[in-house]
Amino acid sequence: MAEINLEIISPDKVIYQNVVDSITIPGTLGGFQVLKNHAPLMSTIEVGIVIVKKENESHYFTTGGGTIEVLNNKVLILADSMEKLEDIDIDRAEQAKERAVDRLAKKKEEEINVARAELALKKSINRISSKGKYI
Repeated sequence: MAEINLEIISPDKVIYQNVVDSITIPGTLGGFQVLKNHAPLMSTIEVGIVIVKKENESHYFTTGGGTIEVLNNKVLILADSMEKLEDIDIDRAEQAKERAVDRLAKKKEEEINVARAELALKKSINRISSKGKYI
């Protein structure tokens, strides 16, 4: 029976809003699951997959990181980036991966933001592998 009010927000829109049974999160210090009556919590989220379960349905989202707040059976996820797995364009993700790999390969020749390129690579790999694993 669904008992958790979940809201997932990215910088540009509300991604998901519903009453759910559980949420599995890729926390920065390790993955964890939120169930009904979870203790109050604030945490950071790592690049990975968020799994939302409601009755017999599972919804999958890739995330580029963010924060989560859990309080009184209300969960708020503020995502740096998040997209539904079924909305991922594999060709676009592959192109992003190639661009990031190229940027990192040329880092000695050109001045680039290495942390940004590494994050772009990590996010594109997450999109590709998650879609392959869950769909």
